[in-house]
Amino acid sequence: MRLENKVAIVTGASSGLGKAIAEMFLKEGAKVVFSDINPYPGELNENAIFQHADTSKSEEVDALIATAVEKFGTLDIMVNNAGIGVLNELTNLSDDEWDKVIAVNQDGVFYGVRAAARYMKEHNIAGSIINMASILGQVGFRGAGAYCASKGGTNQITRTAALELAPANVRVNSIAPGFIKTEMTKGIQEDTAANSFIEQSTPLGHMGEPNDIAYAATYLASDEARYVTGSVLYVDGGWMAQ
Repeated sequence: MRLENKVAIVTGASSGLGKAIAEMFLKEGAKVVFSDINPYPGELNENAIFQHADTSKSEEVDALIATAVEKFGTLDIMVNNAGIGVLNELTNLSDDEWDKVIAVNQDGVFYGVRAAARYMKEHNIAGSIINMASILGQVGFRGAGAYCASKGGTNQITRTAALELAPANVRVNSIAPGFIKTEMTKGIQEDTAANSFIEQSTPLGHMGEPNDIAYAATYLASDEARYVTGSVLYVDGGWMAQ
């Protein structure tokens, strides 16, 4: 198993990409802390626990690290996946909408990187930190200004952290999904015109599945990626090649 004897935290793990990642980590031998503001809908075995955490609050992210260490003895992998989206043009976007997206998607990543890196450096752990970005961190998209800004910021946090943490042998990378079949994209899936646009705009011709992202996360978390840091891994059906 590729993650045997590793301890991981996955935020936003009760649904979508986070759920797929956390469950695949378990199958690959890791001990996993599933974290979310919503309860995990399934059953967990002796190698997993659920911990409520609002990643927009630094004290809750710090407590999440403490919980993982208390339960499993260490921390090797941190996946900062929790995220939200708001569809609204910039001229109509309220302060509260902007603040909420930035707080969860960008501040939450920063808090997760900082807390995990502090622990890993202090305990000489050659860890892996994985941040969930998006193709929309690289290109604009109408109605998604706050989301695009937050994901672009995530990539810059990733690159900077990778440089700063390289001497400690802590790797930091981003995954940038394209359009994936989750609750967040349910509206697109159910809208014939929108779904057709995404399919026609994606070279592989279809939306991805959550496990497509989970496989990428498993690679970055594993020792197979020991020479990979500061990267943005696009898992997007070829969208960014255009």
